[in-house]
Amino acid sequence: MSEPINRALKLQNVTILLATATVSAVFIGMVWQFLIALFLAAVFSGLSYPLYQRLLTRFGGRKNSAATATLVIVVLIVMLPALGMINLIGLQAVQLTEELVPWVQEQVGAEDRAALKPPDWLPFQAQVEAVRPQIVQKLGELATKIGTLFVEGLSSATKGTAGFLLDLFVMLYAMFFFLKEGEALREKLIALSPISRSAQLRLVEKGMSVTRATIKGTVIIGLIQGLLGGIAFAVVGIQGAAFWGAVMAVASVIPSVGTALVWVPAVGYLAFAGEGWLAVGLGLWSMLIVGSVDNLLRPILVGGDTEMPDLLILISTLGGIAMFGIAGIIIGPVIAALFLTMWDLYYLTFQKLLDKGLVEGEAHVETKERAG
Repeated sequence: MSEPINRALKLQNVTILLATATVSAVFIGMVWQFLIALFLAAVFSGLSYPLYQRLLTRFGGRKNSAATATLVIVVLIVMLPALGMINLIGLQAVQLTEELVPWVQEQVGAEDRAALKPPDWLPFQAQVEAVRPQIVQKLGELATKIGTLFVEGLSSATKGTAGFLLDLFVMLYAMFFFLKEGEALREKLIALSPISRSAQLRLVEKGMSVTRATIKGTVIIGLIQGLLGGIAFAVVGIQGAAFWGAVMAVASVIPSVGTALVWVPAVGYLAFAGEGWLAVGLGLWSMLIVGSVDNLLRPILVGGDTEMPDLLILISTLGGIAMFGIAGIIIGPVIAALFLTMWDLYYLTFQKLLDKGLVEGEAHVETKERAG
């Protein structure tokens, strides 16, 4: 082939690449505000796809009917209760932050401290009583800070009623499309990639496995623990039970400690308030029931899926909340799952070169040792 033809082909390829990159960048910028909604739609579609397949069989292969039925079930069972709970948590967080500061000031400055007096059985009462105002103030500041973070997170997630409803509509419509056209879309994306089909299918399965394990093992178990903890808080009369249940759900991702970060101070508060039996009851419920949820449900929910390390789940959840607000509880771990999947892709792509480099490196070390 002549040199001018080669140059023309290279120019054509470069032009197509630049045009594709430019148009793609403009398109991403145009839909940027909906990326979180689309991302969540893809996650929820993947999780509800087994349900869609069963309904597709029942509806005789009618995709529209199966996708619509799947959406209705997801909305009624998952989204409506979740939206109601988020609204309740937001209201309680606002109420808690408004009432807690005056209460702390009252407790710290009160001459009559019988309202929050250490129980008689507590050792070192004199020392504890001496630092009681500082303890109450620090706990109040911590609770106020947590409440403020939740309020800000919920506000950033909803972005006003109109924006929130628009994002919700986009997410539901995208779910309908992904359920209906998911397989065709996946095939098209595989065809556009230069990686072998077998490697891509293997990686897609790995990514879905890690994502399912993360969502089920972190989000669902965390929600159950938060629900059980919130119910217990309501029974013993602690204000803002739904809010503290939500905090417990988020704290459940912290390895080893988890929900104890919330219920242990609550037990201490009840004990200091003279409610010894309520403190004992809340402690036993939290240790025996809430604490055992993870051990009982994780094998059932996760099954044979691939789990991420606890440290990665922790930092991805907290980082997701910091970057995306409340939606980051789901988005953060899913991005971490994609991170692991992409490194698997890197290894599969360059496996021969990496193995060759490792062998050559070991041979070089052995040669130096012999020479030495």
